[in-house]
Amino acid sequence: QGQLVESGGGLVQAGGSLRLSCAGSGRTFNTYAMGWFRQAPGKEREFVAAILWGGSTTYYTDSVKGRFTISRDDAKNTVYLEMNNLKPEDTAIYYCARNYGTTHSRRLEQYDYWGQGTQVTVAS
Repeated sequence: QGQLVESGGGLVQAGGSLRLSCAGSGRTFNTYAMGWFRQAPGKEREFVAAILWGGSTTYYTDSVKGRFTISRDDAKNTVYLEMNNLKPEDTAIYYCARNYGTTHSRRLEQYDYWGQGTQVTVAS
């Protein structure tokens, strides 16, 4: 069984930075597109960023463009989300997931393997 494990979340002041990691094991993830999603209390899970196989193409939701950077190290089977200039509205549980399809998607239904999530809290 494949497994994704996120880490790197925590409490940070507004304007601060965090780097999330998502380590894959048990399956090959480095030939798939990978995505980061987040879910705030009382809200639906939403797309944050995605990176295609090879790492040269990335996608972001508008609210994080210019502040977040997604990257991957396929040798380590790991995907990262560098988050800078964090805002209170970025507070959420952040999840990484594998896109089992052949094209980019922001739809949750196209992602099969999910991590357990890591909490990010941004204090104002």
